This record gives sequence, structure tokens and C-alpha cells, in this order.
Amino acid sequence: MYLGLDLGTSGVKAMLIDGEQKIIGSASAALDVSRPQPGWSEQDPADWLRATEEAVAGLKAAHPQALAAVRGIGLSGQMHGATLLDENDAVLRPCILWNDTRSFREAAALDSDPQFRALTGNIVFPGFTAPKLAWVRENEPEIFARVRWVLLPKDYLRLWLTGEHISEMSDSAGTSWLDTGKRKWSESLLAATRLEKRQMPELVEGTDSAGTLRPELANRWGMGSGVVVAGGAGDNAASACGMGTVGEAHAFVSLGTSGVLFAANASYLPNPESAVHAFCHALPNTWHQMGVILSATDALNWHSGVTGRSAADLTGELGDTLRTPGPVTFLPYLSGERTPHNDAAIRGAFAGLGHESSRATLTQAVLEGVSFAIRDSLEALRAAGTTLNRVTAIGGGSRSRYWLKSIATALDLPVDLPADGDFGAAFGAARLGLIAATGADPVATCFAPATAATIAPDASLVAAYEDAYQRYRRLYPAIKGATA
Repeated sequence: MYLGLDLGTSGVKAMLIDGEQKIIGSASAALDVSRPQPGWSEQDPADWLRATEEAVAGLKAAHPQALAAVRGIGLSGQMHGATLLDENDAVLRPCILWNDTRSFREAAALDSDPQFRALTGNIVFPGFTAPKLAWVRENEPEIFARVRWVLLPKDYLRLWLTGEHISEMSDSAGTSWLDTGKRKWSESLLAATRLEKRQMPELVEGTDSAGTLRPELANRWGMGSGVVVAGGAGDNAASACGMGTVGEAHAFVSLGTSGVLFAANASYLPNPESAVHAFCHALPNTWHQMGVILSATDALNWHSGVTGRSAADLTGELGDTLRTPGPVTFLPYLSGERTPHNDAAIRGAFAGLGHESSRATLTQAVLEGVSFAIRDSLEALRAAGTTLNRVTAIGGGSRSRYWLKSIATALDLPVDLPADGDFGAAFGAARLGLIAATGADPVATCFAPATAATIAPDASLVAAYEDAYQRYRRLYPAIKGATA
């Protein structure tokens, strides 16, 4: 048996698979986010441990004998979080999360230093880890002076599981301290934020062994000795391992809280000017590109809260047939945007509203706005040298066939739906645990699920969608500076 632990923003998920990769069971425990000031987003790392204990306890209650057979554990986690520890591994302050934008000034200052883009292959985004440490240095100097270790969220979980200070390439590529092409820490980038390599965890590949489970936890969870903990992956790379998105130009679109267009690459293809993320993959000698939008289902959930109707009711009002884009355009920049704008200050907007604009009109515009934002990511990946022929859809938003038709038509690419099953980050993490414990071939282990259905672009609406997309593109420069 192999256990995958996915430390997300809203909860921890534990999934158990057997040696044939059949899912035996899963359990989850919720997490809350603290927002002490506008733009701030924090969590207490102690809550991650509590939630992990709850999730594993749920699995143990349902499958006690299966837990006894666990030989490997894989980790997945929310990226970019700054978990600061002192010399005794005590947490110095709440973890500053990926969606915290307080360090936008520090990010801009670091990004103006050419070596950051040159070595990391990425813009220094406000959500990344390095500018968070620059903010702590400026605003909480007494804490910065005590920092002995900087760990990403899942790697703090690893420390608790194994006692080891270790990270891996895919998650570390989101810190702005990794030389992404060479897959190692950059001492010059660390020095630019007044840090040293000794404050960073050791680096391994996601498929490598990265410690063994502490006997105390093994006894409590009913596991044997010598349980291997894999390097693991950042959440999107772990989802890619679960989806089998590990080969050249294999891609998925994730419609979760945020939206992601993820493409695997056999070589390192940075293009920071397009605001595409170029990160290491969880598998050795593999990289990936990723366009990220900050509000995907979050945009529909916001619309749901304002209208007082459920997301399912709102999309249900549109029917099953894709509609021609109307005069109303929605920009889904409710909390800023990453790809392609790298703009933390921009905010969302409806344009083209009239007396005739109904609730259904606005719902249609919201779905189209997210589809066009994903199209922005596709264009950014193309500018970075990646050509896609199709994508696979995952995430909660993929339950809406209307939305998938909209995305397929906006991208002018077929969208595949995987067969029923949970192929997300926890499953990918369990696969990495299997590889680390058994030495199985990574590519052969991370195979793609069967395709249940394919949503083709609506050929009759591709031209109309293209016109609407170009209108969408003209709106950002028109409102930039007017919404902050």
C-alpha cells in the first residue's frame, strides 16, 4: 500500500492506493485561512499537522489492515508558502501563503534584478517565497534575524513526518531561489534576499526517497518500520503525476479555485516575459510550463454569492447548447492576475452592460471570461515554444459541460474528460510514494487515465469566440490603473 498526503489551502487529503494503483480509500480534514489584513493570507503550520492526523485517522478507521501494509508515502502541497523556523525547528510566525499579496513591492524590486529571471526562468511574483522573506526582513526584522530554516508547506509536513529538512525540485522552483535549468539552489539569488544556502533544505527529485516515517507516527498509525517518504511535488506537478501529464506537450486545464493550464516539457523552456511559470517537474530531467489565473471557479462562486443562486443553478440556466458570445464581457481579475499580466492591483470588471442584461447574461459572461483568461495562458505557452493539440480537464469546474464547451471553443482545442476517478494531487503523491519505495519506472507508473468523453470546439462559434476574445484582450489596457 502507498499513501498520498496532499496539503491544500482548504484541507489535507489522505489517499491510499495498492500496488496496482487501485484507490483503496481517502479521507480529508478541513483547514481555515486567516486574513488579518486586506491582501494577507496565512495559516498556522500546527493546523496542517492536526489536519493530517485527522485525515490519517479517518483512513485508519476505515482501512486499519491496509494502513499496516503501507510501504511508501508521497507528499503534495500548496506552493510558495513561507514557513519560517528557528534553530530548534520552532515556527516563528504564521505561514504566509501563495495567495498573499503583501510583498508586491518587494517582488517588483527583486524582479528588477536581471539575475532572477535569468536563473529562475520566471517573473518574481508577489505570491512567491523570496519576496515574502524580503517583506519579513523589512517589516519583522526580529523574526528574520532568527530564521534558521525556510520550508515550503509540504516540507514542513515532511519535517514532522521524518525529522528531515528536505525539499524537491518542483515545489522549490516556485521560490525564486532555484536555478531552474540546473535544478539547484542559487547562492547569488539567496544572497539578494540576505539568506544563505544553509537556510535552505536539501534538494532531491520528487521520485527519490526523502526520509523515513518516524517510529512514533508509524506506531500511532498502525504502520511498520522503514516506511519511505518520497520527495513529492508541488500541488500542480503532483496533479500532473496523477493525470499522467509527464510526457512532452501533454497538458491539462484545471478549473479549481484558481485556473491552471499545465504542459509537460522534456526540456527547460523559460519565457518570463509572458508570465508563464517554467518550473521543474516532479520527475527527473523533466520540466513544465504553467499559465495561472487567480480566479476560475472562484469567479463563479463570487457570482453565486452576489446573486444568491448556487453555481449549479446559474450554469443550469444557460442550458446545454453553447451560446454565441453577447455584448457583455467579464474580466475575472477579482484578486489580481498572474498570466499574462503579473498585476496584483488589477481588479475585475463587467463591460457592455445594458438594461437587457439578465442574470443568465452575466453568468455566460463569467464563464466566457474565465475561458478567455485560459486562452491568454495558451497564447503565453505558445510564445514560450509549446504547441498543444488537446488538453484534459480536471477540477470542480469541469463538471459543467457548458463551461467545457466554452473552453474548448475559446482554445479551439478538443478537451478530454478522464474516466471517473480521483486523479488529482493526492493520487499523484501516492504514485510518487510508490516509485520512491519500489524503484518503479516513473514514466510507466504515471500513466494517463482512460478518456471518458471528448468535448470538441463548436466550429460554428469559433469565429465569434475569437472576436469576443479580442474584445476581452482590449479591456485590460483600457481599465489598468482605474480599478486599483
